[in-house]
Amino acid sequence: MRVVVIGAGPAGSMAALTAAANGAEVILLERNEKIGRKLYISGKGRCNVTNSADFADFTDKIVTNPKFVFGALKAFSNSDTEKFFTDRGVPLKTERGGRVFPVSDKASDIVDALFLELKKRGVVLKTGVKVDNFVMENGKITALATSAGKFFGDVFVLATGGKSYPGTGSDGSGYALAQCAGHTIIEPKPALSAFAVTSVKTPYRVFGLNESGLPTGVSLKNITLTASFDGKRRSEFGEALFTDDGISGPVALTLSSYVNRAKKVALFLDFKPALDEKTLDARLLREFVSNKRLKNVLPALLPQSVAAWYAKLLPFSEKPCNSVTKEERKNLIAALKNLEFVAVLKPIEEAIVTSGGVKTSEIDPKTMRSKITENLYFAGEIIDVDALTGGYNIQIALSTGYLAGKNAAEN
Repeated sequence: MRVVVIGAGPAGSMAALTAAANGAEVILLERNEKIGRKLYISGKGRCNVTNSADFADFTDKIVTNPKFVFGALKAFSNSDTEKFFTDRGVPLKTERGGRVFPVSDKASDIVDALFLELKKRGVVLKTGVKVDNFVMENGKITALATSAGKFFGDVFVLATGGKSYPGTGSDGSGYALAQCAGHTIIEPKPALSAFAVTSVKTPYRVFGLNESGLPTGVSLKNITLTASFDGKRRSEFGEALFTDDGISGPVALTLSSYVNRAKKVALFLDFKPALDEKTLDARLLREFVSNKRLKNVLPALLPQSVAAWYAKLLPFSEKPCNSVTKEERKNLIAALKNLEFVAVLKPIEEAIVTSGGVKTSEIDPKTMRSKITENLYFAGEIIDVDALTGGYNIQIALSTGYLAGKNAAEN
């Protein structure tokens, strides 16, 4: 049995070594010169390889088609991932939120462990090979047409990734291969993406991005960011970051995965989620007894770097506090509790993960085998499954890769 795997990211590498461990002759094709290019940049170069959450909490973090991967996650769980790497000389550590990293904080340790296991299992790795098309005969794939000639096989695993970070090889080219085999592609959208802000709305006027000049690089802690989209609202509490053209950080990334198919999105920032409007008003009244200018009191309410920017949004920021009217105070509270940003998601090429891909109803979740082309399997981000940040997506890649490799070898 010859298994040909396309794509040597975490999903493809796991599929290849698992198929080889189950007795198959395996060829692994990778368009880059090295395997695991996207792993090198994950977790800011530290590689957040999985998450230690229990099954219920883990699957709760899967945004799109969570039930589809239940079988894969049980076949090769997060604890299996930890054992796999520790058994191969990569000690791991668990950090805040259950995020699991190599103790060394080096993504290269994870990639090297996969590479050495591929070598140990006798997988034939061919790098610098671009797959152009499937050669089909009687509804089955017989070979791959590539930049290095034809590769023949009995079973094929498609694990080419999504469309985010195309520089790593995930440029969406795998979708055309899937379509060649008769599969439907759910339109790829950015997930775990920053937002680009087009304007800021205050109770007084709308500021374009250039006018507002966001406080670039400033981190906000203990805030609530709410997205309003398609008649729905979703809020996330935590940390955010102002970029030169928008909003990023954990809460923004999380929201992006829920709004990426919305026609229009508005973001609302609550700087003081722990205080309701009545309590905040009482605090303002205590602060406003002096004749200090409002802009000089704002740092008591906001981080100093944010306060200076925020003052520019208020036409009465130069007024003495004790002359601020009740109506102005009301508008100040509205802007502190509900500052609106008109925003769009950054392009998919800048997203961490792709939402969309091969339609899950066309894949057997118990085996990762195509329901359309009998000798084709799928693994990883090419499938229409995506999760929140925290090691969940890499685990899904490893789990689906394991299941695809195991069953491909037994096809």
